Amino acid sequence: MSDAYIVGAVRSAGGRKNGRLSKVHPIDLGAKVVDALVERTGVAVDEIDDLIWGCVSQVGAQSSNVGRNVCLSSVLGEKVPGTSVDRQCGSGQQAIHFAAQAVMSGTQDIVIAGGVESMSQVPIGASIIDGAKADHGVPYGAEIQARYPGVQFNQFAGAEMLVKKYELTSEELNEFALDSHVKAKQAVEEGRFDREIVPIEIELEDGTREMHSQDEGIRMDATLGAISGLQPMSEDGVLTAANASQICDGAAAVMVVNGETCKRLGLKPMAKIVALSVIGSDPVIMLEGPIPATEKVLERAGLDMGDIDLFEVNEAFGSVPLSWAKAMKADLKKLNVNGGAQALGHPLGGTGAKLMTTLVHELQRTGKRYGLLAICEGGGTANGTIVERVDEVV
Repeated sequence: MSDAYIVGAVRSAGGRKNGRLSKVHPIDLGAKVVDALVERTGVAVDEIDDLIWGCVSQVGAQSSNVGRNVCLSSVLGEKVPGTSVDRQCGSGQQAIHFAAQAVMSGTQDIVIAGGVESMSQVPIGASIIDGAKADHGVPYGAEIQARYPGVQFNQFAGAEMLVKKYELTSEELNEFALDSHVKAKQAVEEGRFDREIVPIEIELEDGTREMHSQDEGIRMDATLGAISGLQPMSEDGVLTAANASQICDGAAAVMVVNGETCKRLGLKPMAKIVALSVIGSDPVIMLEGPIPATEKVLERAGLDMGDIDLFEVNEAFGSVPLSWAKAMKADLKKLNVNGGAQALGHPLGGTGAKLMTTLVHELQRTGKRYGLLAICEGGGTANGTIVERVDEVV
């Protein structure tokens, strides 16, 4: 079995809901990051075997196999097939897993993995077909309803359950939210994102055009007082708009190549994929999955928490990484060091590839060795990935 290497990783800067990226079609947005990835790696299109693309709300502008449409809209063209993945918020991460499994097995040599979500054009939970609302029933049949009687599967409720189970306080959540913005601001000011962001040309309201190259959601002037002053989203709850992820438009793409092909094409890897995990967990609390996913991927890698230099755990809600950190006894100084989704946004199907892009670039910038990515997912699943910074095929 071959090893899998990441040889390139790029992302768009995030756009707020109805913000700077809101008029860019999600297929075009995906194509722009794919084009930049191919250009930066220098890999010929005829060497690329497939594109595996994450997207959660696969309706409307994101329907009809978004992955194939990204190929047809990009330099990949007709001969690269393209397919789509829905592992909910971990879709982009699962796309990377499928790409890694393909090149490790030897059935393919080079696969682009990534994802996109235009949450401005296709809202969460959208059921829009050809512009008309269509009632196709609820996604839970009789067997699920019998197994979980009276349960309404809800991520907001699950996030509050984590607060109670892990005895988190509103003060902890709000301080963590502030830290997300502070770290993201520092990352921007120090140019940490410059190598990973693909500038996207946008049209402004006055008809002029400019490049979008900075994450739009960062509150450069965020204060604890302002964050603490927001009202909870549910009665008797502690989660607010400030300590949850931002609705976001964005895309990211990662190129995964096996070792033999890296050598043949003279490609310099950024990171080696060390271990993968995907787990199922309680779909009611729903968001606890990063804990067992981390335990499983560490076991597969033969590593422990102390071996990991950087953690990316998606800030879908502040209670997710904080509960994970308590359970795993993680060093918070290693967690989301450039900010997380509370500041940078969570473009659903693109987030896994977005966070992997940031992780491998930060490992390169700092010269550190191991990074771990984990994301909670709707339905009670989660993915875990460990990568190792390398400068050559080993």
